[in-house]
Order: sequence, then C-alpha cells, then structure tokens
Amino acid sequence: MSRVLYALGPGELAFAEEPDEPLPEGRFRVRTLYTGLSAGTEITFVRGTNPYLTSSWDPVLGLFRPEEPAEAYPVRRLGYMEVGEVTESRTPGVEAGERVAMAYGHRTSYVADPLTDRFVPLPPELDPVLGVYVAHMGPICANGLLHAAADVCGGDVRALSDGVAGRRVAVVGAGVVGLLTALFAASHGAAEVVVVDETPARLAVAEALGLGVLSGDDAGPTLKRRWRHGPSDHGADVVFQCRGRPSGLVTALRALRPQGTVIDLAFYTDGAAEVRLGEEFHHNNLAIRCAQIGRVPRGLAHLWDRERLSAETIALLRSHGDLIREHLITDVLPLSEAPRLMLDVAARKRHVLQAVFHP
Repeated sequence: MSRVLYALGPGELAFAEEPDEPLPEGRFRVRTLYTGLSAGTEITFVRGTNPYLTSSWDPVLGLFRPEEPAEAYPVRRLGYMEVGEVTESRTPGVEAGERVAMAYGHRTSYVADPLTDRFVPLPPELDPVLGVYVAHMGPICANGLLHAAADVCGGDVRALSDGVAGRRVAVVGAGVVGLLTALFAASHGAAEVVVVDETPARLAVAEALGLGVLSGDDAGPTLKRRWRHGPSDHGADVVFQCRGRPSGLVTALRALRPQGTVIDLAFYTDGAAEVRLGEEFHHNNLAIRCAQIGRVPRGLAHLWDRERLSAETIALLRSHGDLIREHLITDVLPLSEAPRLMLDVAARKRHVLQAVFHP
C-alpha cells in the first residue's frame, strides 16, 4: 500500500491508502526516501487560492479561461520535490537500488513510466535529502540565471555565468527560491550578491550561506547609493525577484539600474495592485522578464533543456551541499506530520524555510 496526501478542500488535508499496482513491463517502482514541501505552491491549494481552482490554462492560446477550473478537490498530487529509491525495475537503464529525483507528490511509493515521468539519477555520494532540489526546484532557479544570461547574450548563452559574472546582483526574497538563486549567482562569479528580505531569521540563513544581506521593504535607495556605474546610473545590474508579493516586484524595480531587467521567479496569487508602472519602470526604461520553469529562453531549448538545468543543480549541491543541508533545510520530519505542519504554515502559525518529510 502507498500512503498519499490529499487536499480535500481548503484547510483540509488527509492521507489515503492506495493499493500497490502490479509493475507493468517498461516501468519501475520507487520507495520514497524524502519529499520536500514547496510552500509557495502547495499552500495555495491548502488555502484555496491556486488559480487552477477557478480557471484553466489554454496552452495553445496562452490564456487562463475562467469557464472551467482545471483542478477540483480532492487534489491528489501535492508537491514536486521527491527522492526515491528504485525497488523494482522492468525497464532497461534503471536498476534496483538507484536513487532518483522525481516530482510525483507526497506519497510513500510510486510506479514510474520513463516515457512520461521525468527522473534524474542522483550521484551515489550526494546526500539524498539534497536530492529534493534536483528534479524541479533547482532547475527553476537555474532557469532564472539562464534568462539573465539570455538578456545579455541572446541566443549565444554558453554558461549560466553569462548573465551574472562580474555583475552586481540583488535577490529579492530569502525563501528557498531566492536563496538557491543567490547561491547560483555567487557560484557563477557575480561580483556581489545581496539578498533583500524583511525576516531576520531568513537573512541570518542568507548570511550563513555566505551571501550579502539587506533588511527592509525598500532596498532601492540603499543599493543605488552602494552601486554606482556612472552619472545617473546607479543600482543592481540584474535583480532576481523571488518573493510572491507585489511589494517584492516594487522593491526589485526600485533597486535596478536604468535599462536593467528584473528576472521574475515569483508566483503572485493575489494580483499586483501595488506595482505602479508609471514610476521607476517607466522612467528608467526597465524590463521585467518572467523565468518560470515551463520555458527556457526562446531559441535555447536545443541546448538548455530541463536535464541540463538539473545537472547544474547537482553541481551546485556538490559545491555547497553541506551549507544547504545545515542552514536551508530547517525541518526534517515524518510524513505523518505533514498535514499539521502545512495547516500551521497556511495559517501563519509556524515559519519554515524548507521542510522535508520522510515516510
């Protein structure tokens, strides 16, 4: 039997038991070792604010349509940060005992089809708890750097460093996405990286990771006085906006040098009424570039696919894994405690940076 965590409705989480299915030819079975909580996305289902609950996405036209929700309760797949050990395989190239990173939700086991399920073999020397970042979360952050590189180099991006090396980088938001993105930027040669956030505990983690920090909800004046490029040219070369609030985008725009670009990795479930496009955005000729994982920059898909972004993530984990394990992963607890923790986070009764569950 496999235990699966469902969202039954807003504020309702429960486990269901699903029988183990026979393993068909061409597939493999994994036993979950760790499953990470992506609070930004998953809590929207706990609160009932996820846009897929009220509309559907038309992938052809690229529009949300309110006529028919794409998701309805119970939501059976929460989470996309899993590490599993292969217990049985009936497909070539996948061996029992291998550890793989996948995205199949909070459940104790899973049967995978290599033709439709993406999986990334993990190096045997890598701490498996770090593997929660390899399939999806790490590539999200690496894709942010890839978009920054494309902003500089167009279709001739050779490395993630192309958009940050030697440049002054601000990262708004010290959550998991912000901190991993900041580590990527620092490891790829940024001249300076400053993480902006209002939460002292998160800034302390950023400092422990060796990153610069700045507290407050308006970093623009401070960073513009700090980073001078020439007359009337002050501010960050590039800003990664990683906070799911419109105030984060306001901060990013105010911290950016003229004609710079905000690389936006945030998820705005409440709209963005605070963003005033007639102010810094207009007067400084700025750009906002969304860098969500659904797409790499135009013209780069043949070189920079999800597998390469996962490989970049593994490289980051090899170089900074001990720091990430010590400071970024703040809660490791049994999967049975996931509903209580998620409800507490949704109600803002508990603060976690990165929670990881184990069966």
